[in-house]
Amino acid sequence: MTQPMEPTLDALRNPLARYVAATRPAFLSASMMACFVGLAIARQSGIAIDAGLAVVTLLFALMAQAGTNVLNDYYDALNGTDAQNTERIFPFTGGSRFIQNGVLTLAETRNFGFALMAGVAAAGLWLMAHSAPQLFYIGLAGLFIGWAYSATPFKLNSRGWGELCVAAGFLLVTVGTDFVQRKDFSVAPLIAGLSYALLVTNLLYINQFPDRRADTGAGKLHWVARLDVSHARWGYVLIVVSAYVWLLAAVVLGWLPLFALLALLALPLSIKAARLLLRHAAQPQQLGDAIKLTIAAMMAHGALLSLGLILG
Repeated sequence: MTQPMEPTLDALRNPLARYVAATRPAFLSASMMACFVGLAIARQSGIAIDAGLAVVTLLFALMAQAGTNVLNDYYDALNGTDAQNTERIFPFTGGSRFIQNGVLTLAETRNFGFALMAGVAAAGLWLMAHSAPQLFYIGLAGLFIGWAYSATPFKLNSRGWGELCVAAGFLLVTVGTDFVQRKDFSVAPLIAGLSYALLVTNLLYINQFPDRRADTGAGKLHWVARLDVSHARWGYVLIVVSAYVWLLAAVVLGWLPLFALLALLALPLSIKAARLLLRHAAQPQQLGDAIKLTIAAMMAHGALLSLGLILG
């Protein structure tokens, strides 16, 4: 399969297409699936879904991830990691390349990222008015995580908190989606969304192997950079095991319906990805298939989990 071409100004002369592409739209499906899990657990709890609120919530979540993606590109350009990344596997690792390839300037990227976050705040205020004021806390936490993940002075990913940020961020999408429909807090979306959030976290984790050398040189010391490769690769296995054990435990304890076990059908994809990573962790250019399998596993898991919750 031919590797996608990196973005160039000649290929993106249309300003609208340029800015849409800068959000990395292919990866926004991760937030979309987190919303589906939130809607499914609300429906499973007996709540009639308000379609209008569901659509606005989905747009809210997509915009939040888009803003996070753009701001991450901006701050990674400032610290220099993307510029010196020669082992990237585009489009999965090494950033969007918009700044490095001259498609957008630093200032344009920064302004666009904060404009998206302002749009998220506006959408959040509208949703608050149509659900409950406590949604403010979910939205505020999500915005903080999206910004502080890579922004100074926090730089949470550089301090080893990136995996927790991703898990918490996508879990907040599920919790927020459920809250808008339920108009109250519940532990149900936390229980239902955790296994999916962990599998999304593994996408970040495996993507850090091709970026490891550049990130280390830029002082971006996540766990893959801190640990020896032979040890770091087992972190992926630990996250996979945690995700599926949590799902099984939630069903056994009666917290989720039996049909939620449909999500176990994604396990073979996770196992195959883990085996590839264990074999090629020290050869990051060989990890393209493992990354694709990681994406397939998380999306299949989220879709099957949503289906299982609805059937349950």
